[in-house]
Amino acid sequence: MGTFSIWHWLIVLLIVVMVFGTKKLKNMGSDLGGAVKGFKDGMKEGGTKDEAAPVAGQVTASTPAQPEKTTIDVEAKTKS
Repeated sequence: MGTFSIWHWLIVLLIVVMVFGTKKLKNMGSDLGGAVKGFKDGMKEGGTKDEAAPVAGQVTASTPAQPEKTTIDVEAKTKS
């Protein structure tokens, strides 16, 4: 009762393929693989950061100091 046999897993796999279809499962697999690859590339780039390159939002001598406008004021209203 604690473990599943190979037949349980084959039945689950068959049901998943019947519900989603092979094309949709293939697309989900390639999307997941691309996301993992992008995450790994991002982690590599984050570790080998160039000190000479300016960071986004960092003020350099050639750019004027302007405050960033990232705050948006919104008033929430309830429906009647």
